[in-house]
Amino acid sequence: MDTESLDSLRIILDPMGQVGIALALMLVMFGVALGLRVQDFRILAAEPSLYIGGVVAQVILLPLVTFGLIHLISPPPSIALGMIVVACCPGGAVSNLLTYLSRGDVAVSVGLTATSSMLAALLTPTSTLFWAQAYTPTAELLVSLDVSPLLFIVQTTLLLAIPLAAGMIVAAKAPDVAAQIRKRTTIAGAAVLGATIVYGIIYFYPVLWPAIGLLASITIAHNTAAFATGAVVGLILTRRSPARRALTFEVGIQNSGLALIILLAQLKGLGGAAAIAAVWGVWHLIAGSLLAVFYNYFDRKGAAVVIE
Repeated sequence: MDTESLDSLRIILDPMGQVGIALALMLVMFGVALGLRVQDFRILAAEPSLYIGGVVAQVILLPLVTFGLIHLISPPPSIALGMIVVACCPGGAVSNLLTYLSRGDVAVSVGLTATSSMLAALLTPTSTLFWAQAYTPTAELLVSLDVSPLLFIVQTTLLLAIPLAAGMIVAAKAPDVAAQIRKRTTIAGAAVLGATIVYGIIYFYPVLWPAIGLLASITIAHNTAAFATGAVVGLILTRRSPARRALTFEVGIQNSGLALIILLAQLKGLGGAAAIAAVWGVWHLIAGSLLAVFYNYFDRKGAAVVIE
């Protein structure tokens, strides 16, 4: 099967499967909210321009860069839609870990992740529809899928907002309880996301393998553009290298597991879109780890020069 055929491929879930995917999505967002603390947002007071610029890079610049890349390479519509959904999803805990391993500013990373996660309840569905409607092939694809814009926004917002609000209430009213259950919830959420990506790869293997070259090249180009966007914004906003690294990872690492779940639950399991989300889920971990290795190598070389 070639990549054009991915546009017509659908993953059809039975009612139990749809409920399971919805619960998985809510569990992930609940776990994220349990970790949100007031001190995570202290960067807003300490470095407001860095904070605001980082948020703009995540929620506006990355989708805009993605939109430009789609026009440049003209992928099949379903793949283009997958790129848009991934770009409109928030960052995740992986960006915080990679920032830490790269000796970046973890406080900046955590603050931006917390903000993008909170904004995701409304911005992820609305931004997805905005950019998808702005590109004719994906707009036509949404029509063929019979996606109701209002219903999509309302359903997705509720699926994201309810667990976010619940988790934030627990974290504020019962921080000890939140701390106790957060680890288990985080592990469960990560397992769900990981299992979803693995499921997507296994399900799509007969389709992915013949098209893997194109899918991989598009994913690598897209992810490279995301990392580059974060790096350029960092260069513009601050002279501090740790903060620049945090911004690079915050924009370059997106919650592709969340994107895949949204595609399965809300966008009719569209084949090409889900395939891109699955491939992105693997690749951004590889690329992010390589970047962390590079940063550490660069630091060691710099330290050696100073000693000499």
